[in-house]
Amino acid sequence: MTANQPIGVFDSGVGGLSVLREIHRELPHEDLLYVADSGHAPYGDQSMTAIEARAVAITELLLARGAKAVVVACNTATGAAARVLRTRYPVPVIAMEPAVKPAIEQTRSGVVGVLATRQTLASHNFARLLARMGEGAEILLQACPGLVERVEAGELDSEPTRALLASYVEPLLVRGTDTLVLGCTHYPHLAPVIRSMAGPGVAVLDSGAAVARQVRRRLAEAGLLASPRQAGRVRFWTSGPPAKVRVVMSRLWGADLEVHALADDGATAQARAAGVWVLEGA
Repeated sequence: MTANQPIGVFDSGVGGLSVLREIHRELPHEDLLYVADSGHAPYGDQSMTAIEARAVAITELLLARGAKAVVVACNTATGAAARVLRTRYPVPVIAMEPAVKPAIEQTRSGVVGVLATRQTLASHNFARLLARMGEGAEILLQACPGLVERVEAGELDSEPTRALLASYVEPLLVRGTDTLVLGCTHYPHLAPVIRSMAGPGVAVLDSGAAVARQVRRRLAEAGLLASPRQAGRVRFWTSGPPAKVRVVMSRLWGADLEVHALADDGATAQARAAGVWVLEGA
């Protein structure tokens, strides 16, 4: 590994752009590779085995592109595959952890609400997180099926999206929640609507900035921080329809992006069924 190699980042779709933005802000001189696995989104309703297989396949692709570290910018994939990735690969693997600890530290009412996918809430990682937190607050867990799909479609503030959000957020507020944890990297893209719905007395937290700081620490420890001589380059791929995904990613990123296809590598049908792809484009 050398310091001038890129950092690989992936998510089930466009949600991980919320983490990528924080990494780019924290480490503006690093080259970044981002894979949106939109063709297999959402992960939240899939089996742990299927999610692990996708995480392994994408990590292999990022390493083949020279990634010096891999960021699992997906809470669901973290629960399903982070341990396997750390065991299998020699590079730093940085994964997500919902911001439950800071939420407990700052709640005034003693009630914290966690919005996440079903698989995140059912994962061993999340169970261990709650066990570590002890009895500092009442933690209310809310699975949010359908929200990832709304973000993937670019429907951030439509009436259907608002109605779906209200069905998840309002029951938590009724029970006294004053701190909401966004336990899916897609949800920060909905944070403005969530804040307007919850009101100024409710804090809305995510862990993107904390992950970015952890990436910096891990690279510094390994002597792999890029030289600050020039701005880093950010490149994007998707397993979904590139033209369609590009529209949503450009909106979320705030700039017109070039998004390449994760293309079938022409291997056998058996290999294709196992999720073998190649990264096309520069």
